[in-house]
Amino acid sequence: MTHGASIKEFKPAWWLPGGHSQTLWRRLSPPAGISQHRQRIELRDGDFIDIDWSADTGHKEDASETIVFILHGLCGCSGSPYVIALQSVLAKNRISSVAMNFRGCSGETNRLARAYHSGVSEDLDEVFSRLIALHPQRNFVFVGYSLGANVLLKWLGEMQSHPRIKKAIAVSTPFSLANCSRAMLQGISKFYGKYFVHRLLGEFREKQKHFEAFGDKTELQRMISLGEFSSISSIWEFDDKITAPLHGFHSAEDYYRRCSSIGFIDSIQIDTLLIQSSNDPMIPAASLPQKSALAPNIDLQLSAEGGHVGFISGKADNWLELKILDFIRG
Repeated sequence: MTHGASIKEFKPAWWLPGGHSQTLWRRLSPPAGISQHRQRIELRDGDFIDIDWSADTGHKEDASETIVFILHGLCGCSGSPYVIALQSVLAKNRISSVAMNFRGCSGETNRLARAYHSGVSEDLDEVFSRLIALHPQRNFVFVGYSLGANVLLKWLGEMQSHPRIKKAIAVSTPFSLANCSRAMLQGISKFYGKYFVHRLLGEFREKQKHFEAFGDKTELQRMISLGEFSSISSIWEFDDKITAPLHGFHSAEDYYRRCSSIGFIDSIQIDTLLIQSSNDPMIPAASLPQKSALAPNIDLQLSAEGGHVGFISGKADNWLELKILDFIRG
């Protein structure tokens, strides 16, 4: 499969030569905002998920036949720079898009103790089921970034195929969660691990305070029962002491083993593009699948450079977004 052939090979902007600079520039230099329209999806377990449509195209009657469904990464949301950049390019090309906020990521505390994690494919499945019922004439293309890419590939592997899903794109996927978690325990990658742990612990504390004031006491007790977490200093510890027990896993190791997308991609039957970088500071080379072992419908395009959800080739050159657009149209 040679999708994306019309888009030149990625070359980093001269002023962003390394994986870290590519990664940080994407995070710290958001594009111009776009107008979004929010829709709330009520879930069967009593919780909710907010999705944000590009208001320029969204789900209007004259919108495109295809809806691009976007999944953000860890500590991200529908307002993350890479989501806004993609929705902007799609809107300019008259393609509808909707970005799903994982539980607790839309700016409003979710109702249950549980949150989201790298394998939460059941939430994606429920939201998708609702959308295909609401839009019976539309087809879907899925785009996932980082954690969202892992969720997407796991879900596609579980499903194998679906007549309404035409293509999928996964960007900077942490295929092996254990390897990626270990990578953030050492070297300069510890910077990212510390950042995520700080954010996740802060969000957990804020949610517990919210539940103490306004929430369901049973759900509050679930959070309290996890015990003291002030000593947590790494993603691995956070996943072992909070993510795993809160979401039905025995340990971080169990969670990583059961949710890593590397174990699901062989079952995917939908045309899928995997965009990765060799100098990704969060995803070690050992985590990547072997290109020669992938099925013909799975295309791994590995750039030498690009960082983690970076791929910045110039201030006005949306290489990553154009690559995705080219694959959608191809």
